[in-house]
Amino acid sequence: MTSVSALPAGIATASQPGVKPHKSTLDQSDFLALMTAQLKNQDPTKPVDNSEYVAQLAQFSTVSGITESNKALAAIAAKLDDLIAAVRAPATTPSAPQES
Repeated sequence: MTSVSALPAGIATASQPGVKPHKSTLDQSDFLALMTAQLKNQDPTKPVDNSEYVAQLAQFSTVSGITESNKALAAIAAKLDDLIAAVRAPATTPSAPQES
């Protein structure tokens, strides 16, 4: 097992206090942080075209909307599955005795 002191400088582990664990996906706050850093660090003599930023925001908004739609559709599908299971379940009420 590698100890923390044996790791190269600048590499943090999740077990260190105050260090966030590695994320496998980026969210809207990450996107905005990256975009802000890009704006702060761009070459002032060659600024990036505003239309590129608008296009990036539109793409992120589209992906975010699709993600929310998928969550809503998954919730609807789960409710429909529950409803179908309830309809198919045998009736638990006792039936009337049949006369011979």
